Amino acid sequence: MLGSELRLNSPFHTGTPTQALDNRVTVLPGVETKYVGRTWVNPVPATHLKISDRSNHSGHCGFHGSIKKSTSDFVVIEISMNGQLVNVDNLNEVLCHQISEHTEPYHQKPNKKPKISAVVVKDTDYSCSKEVLDNHNTDLDTFQTAILCEEAQDLDFILDSSVNEALAQFAMSIRTCPHSELREKPNPTHLSLGMYPDKDQRASVHRAVRQKYPFLMTVTNQCEILVKEDSHYKELSQLVSEEESEDFFRFLDVKAPNSTFTFQHDDNKEHRKAVHHFLSKHFGKLVETKSFVVDNSGSGQQNAAITVRFREKKQRSKKRDAIDAQDEDIQYTAFTLQKENLETLEAISYLASALGVLPSDFSYAGIKDKRAITYQTMVVKKVSPERLKEVAPTFRKKAMNLYNMRPTDQPVRLGQLRGNHFDIVVRNVKKHSADSSADLKDLVHEALDNVKTKGFVNYYGPQRFGVGQKVQADQIGLALLKEDMVMAVKLFFTPEVDDSVDWAKRHFLQTEDAKETLALMPEYKVRERMMLRALNRFGVGQEGCTRGWLSIPHSMRVFYIHAYCSRKWNEAASYRLQTYGQKVVKGDLVFSKDANEENSTLSSQVHIVTANEEEENIYTLNQVVLPMPGNSITYPDNKVGYWYKETLAKDGLQACKFRVHPLKLNIPGCYRLMLAYPNNLTYKLQHDSGVLKSEETPEEITNKQSENPTPSSSCLSLSFNLNSSCYATVCLREIMKCDP
Repeated sequence: MLGSELRLNSPFHTGTPTQALDNRVTVLPGVETKYVGRTWVNPVPATHLKISDRSNHSGHCGFHGSIKKSTSDFVVIEISMNGQLVNVDNLNEVLCHQISEHTEPYHQKPNKKPKISAVVVKDTDYSCSKEVLDNHNTDLDTFQTAILCEEAQDLDFILDSSVNEALAQFAMSIRTCPHSELREKPNPTHLSLGMYPDKDQRASVHRAVRQKYPFLMTVTNQCEILVKEDSHYKELSQLVSEEESEDFFRFLDVKAPNSTFTFQHDDNKEHRKAVHHFLSKHFGKLVETKSFVVDNSGSGQQNAAITVRFREKKQRSKKRDAIDAQDEDIQYTAFTLQKENLETLEAISYLASALGVLPSDFSYAGIKDKRAITYQTMVVKKVSPERLKEVAPTFRKKAMNLYNMRPTDQPVRLGQLRGNHFDIVVRNVKKHSADSSADLKDLVHEALDNVKTKGFVNYYGPQRFGVGQKVQADQIGLALLKEDMVMAVKLFFTPEVDDSVDWAKRHFLQTEDAKETLALMPEYKVRERMMLRALNRFGVGQEGCTRGWLSIPHSMRVFYIHAYCSRKWNEAASYRLQTYGQKVVKGDLVFSKDANEENSTLSSQVHIVTANEEEENIYTLNQVVLPMPGNSITYPDNKVGYWYKETLAKDGLQACKFRVHPLKLNIPGCYRLMLAYPNNLTYKLQHDSGVLKSEETPEEITNKQSENPTPSSSCLSLSFNLNSSCYATVCLREIMKCDP
């Protein structure tokens, strides 16, 4: 903790610390590192602060308890992009694969339509706890056949009649509603057309809707297709006629090669300039415009008109084509990995060693907890499903199981998941104070109901930085952002506890002998061993340490910088709540209504709250986002924005561009919602006298209290879903108001 010291008895450092005043150098924010003889000494910064110290968002008392007494008490199951748990066979993916191989000719199929339910929802319904759709379109066989014929462009054929009727009514309400009235609405409505797990299916729906209703735009939100008014169409229709606007947007959607579109003649130069500016601003990457003088009906009268054509695609290099052709030949195999009490990267090292591939050949959507039983989708390249099935039994002794192995077209990306499902047991549940008159059942019921309704502050959990470690991942990330590769390596090899791994780390820091350390380092420490091999070859100077970082996969390198940015986000969230509370104020950032538009830039996805919007209370806290530092984000235009700049300056990053060129790292940044919500939350409190279920009413709970007093020891079983990048431990801290 803050009062402890970490001694690194090593001559391994970059230059002489005496170059700084009083033999001191600043390595980490707020942490002064002294050099005593041949020893670096730096106080270890505090670990992740308790949520109860940071905010009281949900306003309840909470209770005490402990988690992860055994790995079976903490089960994490990834939720795929189509909303399915990955610990069962992904039937939709299997079905789509079979359809692509076994679809019968169209004329042999019955003319039935996929049944899709449409639901009109509002922006404010898009909290993490909402459930909008109750029908999923699984009739993929019919749809796959349908898109093979020209009728796929006909909405009457693609969608059910009830959906078409809802869509037509929605379109009519948009066309008949005055623009001024629309602008006054704080929460424009959307129309949901349902869930479409298949990419071709979504593409056909997008195309058909836009051709019939060019003034509407369609967006995909995690396989769900939403329809709303196209703000670009509305803006263009104020410059040209409605008919021209419709024709232009149909022209854009078709994207016919070598085609052009010409607006009606326009002799007003300033007006043409406004149209040119609009097209360049919103569609400049796709089309180019030019004004031409045309002869009006052969009368000899000259008029000017704007013509639009698609930009020519840049010629691809032969080298790039060769690489792409090579990539097409690579075989990818997807599978579900179940692991117990293993880090994700440790499990990958075992898999890579047995299959004879590199750890970087594996891709995954997210890193899962170590002290838990976890299920997640992985993809490995250059390995066939048959080969994977052959070696799968050998991993059971490592507490890993592999199943649902199937071929796939590409690797999985980080963040390519809808979320995670958690089954958690909290043991030794009791009141915070023995003097409290409240009943434990009431405390549990109140806490869970509050968090379910009000959510929790969406902090990054302690595992993001390294639970209980003296040198945490964000400290290494800061050193990498400063391009101090030697310091980053030194922090990377800082020993933690007295075991074989830390004995090897300590040996390296004392001797700088990478070869000897490699012999001491256990085989499963894949990152450390890759680093040591590079250091043995290139040395321990700045260049050698840079090569060492380059030797580990890109996802591992960027992990440390993301940890630093996550730490800043946590601190910014605490500062934001302390400064402004739960009121949305001028300068706050919220996601804009056009955040899902295709080709939108990262900064265009957020809207800065104005003074009028603050006064009218248009937005709520669950719509506020905070930025993760990067080179493509907008900071809040209030005290929080100034806080970011001052904090980064204190860390020595005032001139940082968030690009680490030596390590080929680009950090664009992102936006994260201030609040998160548990979905499908259920629970039961078990004890000797019975079970408290979440479905019980407060009256039933009261009646039970008089019959069965709560025993001294109880356990709480929880089941809930969280969106991707949300932490169950943080949710539990808000529920319990303590560290679980």
